[in-house]
Amino acid sequence: MMYLSCRRSGRGRGSRRRGRRRAPPPRTRSTPRRRTCRTGSPPLRNSASRTTGCTAAAAATRPRSPRPGGGRRAGRSSPSPSAVGGGDCSGSRGGGGPRLSVTLHNKVVPKAQAQIFSPNPTLPRAHRPPPAMAAAAASPATAPSSFPSTRKAPLLSFRIPSKLRVSAAAASADPPPAFRSVTAFAPATVANLGPGFDFLGCAVADASLSLGDTVTATLDPTLPAGTVAISGITSPFLPRLAERLSRDPLRNCAGIAAVAALRALGVRSHGVSLSLAKGLPLGSGLGSSAASAAAAAKAVDALFGSLLPRDDLVLAGLESEKAVSGFHADNIAPAILGSFVLVRSYEPFRLVQLPCPPALRLCFILVTPEFEAPTSNMRAALPKKVTLGNHVRNSSQAAALVAAVLLGDATLIGSAMSSDFIVEPTRAPLIPGMAAVKAAALEAGALGCTISGAGPTAVAVIEGEENGEEIARRMVDAFLSVGKLKAIATVAQLDRDGARIISTSSLE
Repeated sequence: MMYLSCRRSGRGRGSRRRGRRRAPPPRTRSTPRRRTCRTGSPPLRNSASRTTGCTAAAAATRPRSPRPGGGRRAGRSSPSPSAVGGGDCSGSRGGGGPRLSVTLHNKVVPKAQAQIFSPNPTLPRAHRPPPAMAAAAASPATAPSSFPSTRKAPLLSFRIPSKLRVSAAAASADPPPAFRSVTAFAPATVANLGPGFDFLGCAVADASLSLGDTVTATLDPTLPAGTVAISGITSPFLPRLAERLSRDPLRNCAGIAAVAALRALGVRSHGVSLSLAKGLPLGSGLGSSAASAAAAAKAVDALFGSLLPRDDLVLAGLESEKAVSGFHADNIAPAILGSFVLVRSYEPFRLVQLPCPPALRLCFILVTPEFEAPTSNMRAALPKKVTLGNHVRNSSQAAALVAAVLLGDATLIGSAMSSDFIVEPTRAPLIPGMAAVKAAALEAGALGCTISGAGPTAVAVIEGEENGEEIARRMVDAFLSVGKLKAIATVAQLDRDGARIISTSSLE
């Protein structure tokens, strides 16, 4: 007869600690019986709520010898579907695992779908979404991986709980649309500006608005309520770029920002489709992902009456940046606000827009080689420790840069931009020819030169456009002769407006 101990003896634990098994003592008439859980008795629960016991089926199908010196450990049973949020899970331990689909409001939602309002565990119980929705948001399949992707997914469906807490702009009711469609443009950005790593950036654009991204948000009655879809992606100036971008809103920067903006607005009763026109190359250091996110957030907000405050728009775009390149706002903040922006803190989130004197004619020479530098790779190359001397030098140069912007001193802006002793020395060797390009720009008359964002674009600053073409030619030649890279150059101006609406279509 098999006996299953309901408690562990000190002898058994000690033997397991020593890594040896002791032989069981011989059974004699004087040996007292151990207390056992007999077949058919109700299971016992210990303090950790683990079920311990045996049933007739277990005794028949799992004939195991008793553990010497103590009873066997109670196994943990696999959770039921209701224990993981009501999801429909099936499979065995040795098989392919549970199916990645959940039931939302009596509908089966594929793994590529999610909801506008993600569950917030800090909300009161009455304000929390249904368990099935929590399982959908927690599914690994709903987490965006990167911006470029060739995967094609179905439309993204969103179901919104009626009592979920939203922003102050949408606390009263679902806002009515103000337009049938809105087209917004967001400019390129230069992040870091030398010593201002992750807290300084500025917006730049050309007269034709080709240096940036454009997003059109349209009310689509053919979509279910609370649905975001990407209807089209084009790249007029960059051949084949559109083919690399995903139309899954959860894997596209414009889609992620649009979802965040709709969540902040509290939109539940309208479907929105997005059309993206890319003007910036990927991985160029010009804020390509931030431009898409800024244009999408701006277009969606204007579609419903421009209700979101400034910081909420930036936070909507920051959701996209966080999914793609990390939680830093030195691209998305100037892309939305324009001009120079200082990120004062992230917790709490505080921005300072630096007023630049109108008389300052600041121009930027942007030279982008045919070399892709993903932000994640360039951030991984940064030093883990910084000496006190370099910290002091970078801090003083960053302070000088802020003072130069406020004073309108172009010479001091260029000098401070060129004085980065922490980030640029580690990233420049990863971009072929960057050191020679910087030297060529300064020799040709640029006031300063550094890496734009994570690179590989080199940015030189001048006052006025008189020598812009000559400096640009010298920088392109240096990339080709030293780095063996072809490059294109653009002379842009400081963009003081940021993301803006360029066209609207009224409701019929």
